[in-house]
Amino acid sequence: MSSELGISTEKITAVDEYADSGLFSEVERAALSYADAITLSDQDVSEEMFAELRAHFDQAAVVELTAVIAWENASSKFNRALRISSQNLWQP
Repeated sequence: MSSELGISTEKITAVDEYADSGLFSEVERAALSYADAITLSDQDVSEEMFAELRAHFDQAAVVELTAVIAWENASSKFNRALRISSQNLWQP
């Protein structure tokens, strides 16, 4: 089964294990690792991570990816503070 975006349910449910899962491409793992580094307080974006991103994305794509991750983080914090619950946009 696939979502409306064409992403398999199997892949969505495996996202927490993206680093070790064969379901994710090298490009997807680089983007997800970057998202983790931006999102998780105990992590940071290393020079090695930037090098990995640049191997897959041009400068404009890195900026766009960064903006999307930052926006989702801000939305998450905003919604949580105001007790806005999930709208159940995706269910397995």
